Amino acid sequence: MDQLEVATDARHAATQKVLAALEPIEAAASASRPDGPPLSTDDRAALLAIVGGAKLHEHLLTGRASVTASSGTRIPYPQMQKLQRVGLIVRDTSHPVHAGQPVSLTDAGLQRRARRRARLAPAPRRPLP
Repeated sequence: MDQLEVATDARHAATQKVLAALEPIEAAASASRPDGPPLSTDDRAALLAIVGGAKLHEHLLTGRASVTASSGTRIPYPQMQKLQRVGLIVRDTSHPVHAGQPVSLTDAGLQRRARRRARLAPAPRRPLP
């Protein structure tokens, strides 16, 4: 029974981590313009990667740019531009591109995250007999 209780607690903690990671993506999806197209699965995955921290880099020799998330995920530059155009992400242009410009969610996405967090209630826990 003790092992079941530990496993239940671990599952509950993992569920909360997943919900916390998905909140900014849901926020960004709802913060997009209502007349714009819905977000694709690739866009949602890119936003999830950006939540953990990301930087836009430009290769010095080839001039190709891409976003690299802290998880190692690479997001193509055209996809980053699309997300930036619809107002879901912003990049800090005070840093040079060759050194890496930080990329993050916009304030609208973060505000939506706070509203969604208030709506989400923790999963009810039943006491073990």
